[in-house]
Amino acid sequence: MEIIETLKKDTGESTDIIFKREQIGNLEIYLVFSETLASGDYINEYILESLVEAREVTSQSLENILPDSNTSIPKNYQEMLEFIYKGFCLVITKGKVIAIEAKKDIDRSVATAENEVSLVGPKDSFTENFNMNIGLIRKRIRTNKLRVDEKFIGQLSNTKVGICYMENIASKKLIQNVKRRLAEIDIDGIIDSSYLKNNLIDKKTIFPVINQTERPDLASQSLLEGKIIIIADNSPYAIIIPTFFLDYFHAPDDYYQKNINISFIRLIRLLAFAIAIFIPGLYIAYTTHNSSSLPINLLINLIVQRSSVPFPSFIECITMILCFEILRETDLRIPSKTSSAISILGGLILGEAAVSAGIISPIMIIIVAISSISGLIFSNLAMIYLIRYLRIINIFLCSIFGIFGCVITFLFIMIELSGIENFNLSYIAPFAPINREIDDSLIKIDNKVKRRNPLLSKKNNIRGRS
Repeated sequence: MEIIETLKKDTGESTDIIFKREQIGNLEIYLVFSETLASGDYINEYILESLVEAREVTSQSLENILPDSNTSIPKNYQEMLEFIYKGFCLVITKGKVIAIEAKKDIDRSVATAENEVSLVGPKDSFTENFNMNIGLIRKRIRTNKLRVDEKFIGQLSNTKVGICYMENIASKKLIQNVKRRLAEIDIDGIIDSSYLKNNLIDKKTIFPVINQTERPDLASQSLLEGKIIIIADNSPYAIIIPTFFLDYFHAPDDYYQKNINISFIRLIRLLAFAIAIFIPGLYIAYTTHNSSSLPINLLINLIVQRSSVPFPSFIECITMILCFEILRETDLRIPSKTSSAISILGGLILGEAAVSAGIISPIMIIIVAISSISGLIFSNLAMIYLIRYLRIINIFLCSIFGIFGCVITFLFIMIELSGIENFNLSYIAPFAPINREIDDSLIKIDNKVKRRNPLLSKKNNIRGRS
């Protein structure tokens, strides 16, 4: 058949594209599928067996004979090619083409979350399977108000992307804004949901403005708040839109504990954020420009410790931070069994050797260690990178301006935060503009009547009432 020759030519006669010819009575039938995406067992046991057992097969009766679990009729030749690379089997006869879903199970099963560890909440996490990820959300939100709009993005990858939102809660303006931006994405392929995230960002800033999660419970919580979840096929991470700065100080586990415990933990996270950024710069400022502000006993102690160090505090601090970042990246990239040995070697042996050799002062190791450990209290990589950038900026400013460098860094953070708009919403809400969500910001206040966020919800109503 001419169409078979055309398919062979357009698929480049790839070895994984199978063209199987069958003669059923007087009817010549071709089965075309990708053996890497389609299940050969399903094709043999259901499709071929149905054809062989049929007493009489014609082009007109073919559709009634074949299994109808998920059967489609390609509208054109291009759609035929797309079906092959989606795991379908094409049943081709003279004048008729039927596509039958025969996808091979090449996805991993649901596992526990690796990066966003759950202490008291659900343990399951998203996988690379699109339908399974949607199912993990629908298992938690069992209502017809949960909408899932699908579209395909990527000229070459043709990746399925799902836009999830609560029809009775989410703002229509926000939904239209997200759909419009997704429609404007014009790239070759979407390999992971991070590709979408990078193309959805409005303004370039060092602050993370779009959050990702591997936890279905966080995605479900966000949907009930009026946010939008974007799920991409072959990605175990869902995108949450919009994201506010305070969201990075919250965790899904916060809502499984008492309010007083939640408030304490959130204040600890805020304190750790400040320590991670400002402590190294403050040390450099006090030892370089503002030493007169220190108590005399502490100043003498610092002078004694640094008396044998040949480098200024700035070089000493930058060197230690770079060493820590190298160790951290090494831990991330090498196998887990080896990474623990590398951490011990770098943290203990090299640190002790540097102090003994008089290259680094003991107080500097303590300062950098406290700063680095405080930054690791956040599981979100974007937040960890933000702390890294702000820490280095603060170190440079403090080495030049002393204690005023910390003031400049603080003002830079405040000005930058105030100027960010995320999907036309204030990034620092609920503080500006102030709204009722301030009861669930850094301090969680127990309100029996909880109203929805006016920035996200199209109705000013009580949660639990549509």
